[in-house]
Amino acid sequence: MDTEQEIQQLKERNKRVEADKAWETSLFRKILILVTTYLLASLVMFVIGVPNFFLSAIIPTLGFFLSTLTFRVFKKWWIRKYLR
Repeated sequence: MDTEQEIQQLKERNKRVEADKAWETSLFRKILILVTTYLLASLVMFVIGVPNFFLSAIIPTLGFFLSTLTFRVFKKWWIRKYLR
């Protein structure tokens, strides 16, 4: 492979990696996950007969959301430790 082609492939790969990172950190993705989690939790609670299933579904949704925030802190700590 010649150098120009390798450079072009690296640039294309970098664009894909940057787009993937942007998706992972986007507000849209976070809201989409929260809404999906809430709807699925509501459905499960409805099926199993939980009273006030719409209200009850908030608890696992918030738990999931808080756990993703917590993991970010641990991820940064782990990366710093790993790179040493």
